[in-house]
Amino acid sequence: MSKILIIAEHLHGKLNASTARCVSCAREIKADAIDVLVLSDAPDAVAAAASKVDGVSKVLAVTNAANAHALAAVFAPQVAAVAKGGYTHVLAPSTTFGKDLAPRVAALLGVAQVSDIMKALDAHTFQRPVYAGNAIVTVQAPTDAILVATVRTASYPAAADGASAAPIEALSLSVELPTHTRFVELAQGKSDRPDLQGARRVVSGGRGVGSKENFAIIYRLADKLGAAVGASRAAVDAGYVPSDLQVGQTGKIIAPELYMAIGISGAIQHLTGIKDAGTIVAINKDGEAPIFEVADIGLVGDLFKLVPELETALS
Repeated sequence: MSKILIIAEHLHGKLNASTARCVSCAREIKADAIDVLVLSDAPDAVAAAASKVDGVSKVLAVTNAANAHALAAVFAPQVAAVAKGGYTHVLAPSTTFGKDLAPRVAALLGVAQVSDIMKALDAHTFQRPVYAGNAIVTVQAPTDAILVATVRTASYPAAADGASAAPIEALSLSVELPTHTRFVELAQGKSDRPDLQGARRVVSGGRGVGSKENFAIIYRLADKLGAAVGASRAAVDAGYVPSDLQVGQTGKIIAPELYMAIGISGAIQHLTGIKDAGTIVAINKDGEAPIFEVADIGLVGDLFKLVPELETALS
């Protein structure tokens, strides 16, 4: 019997779509029960949103002032305590949040962690990418211990809301929490554009854009499409855009319905971040650029001529 505990990722009282993607993974495992754990100082809104996700059996809501901010050192002992209550699996999204939290939970439970699940073959056998996505390996976890894993969110669609809401149970934990880690501040970029990791459409610029000022052409096209903005590592390293827009192996792994790569050559590290995208459109003046090997639609030419033409067509 598989009983799965999913750790809800949330911010400012809103449930992150990564949680619903973890539910899709849990359903692929064919779990007998899928529970979602919400840790917060005020979990009601997040718990209500989690309860609506199709496939969720129950939502466990833990209210604690110490949970006001998602500190892995504070969350981990609580997750481990709940996991010991009969769960066979603990899943977290393979996001910054999950990558910080899951290893600590695994260490507290005395087990090894499985990272970046992209397909579940059975309850303890999974596929995950290695070598920047150039190879897929099959890993098998022990069946006699709790399995802690992160889910590659780009590999799973977000589970839709169901017809009825799952029950919400207020949970009280008697766990000693560490005090050596404290929240100082959250430095977060503000934008009216869609979030890069959850956007249906993404327009990305690379070194070929040429400068920070020229990147305005990427922002304008993104706004025409109602898209999020991304960038290659080369563009980030050159100072064109902040690092939180970086797409690729060392940036964000995304799977939008439409991905537009403009002035991006297509290094393997970048392609790793977009391999699960629906339709890839590439614009580059170099017809031999690697990006054209994966693009569904390719335009060879000067981006400063082609992109304005696209904007005009969209208008």
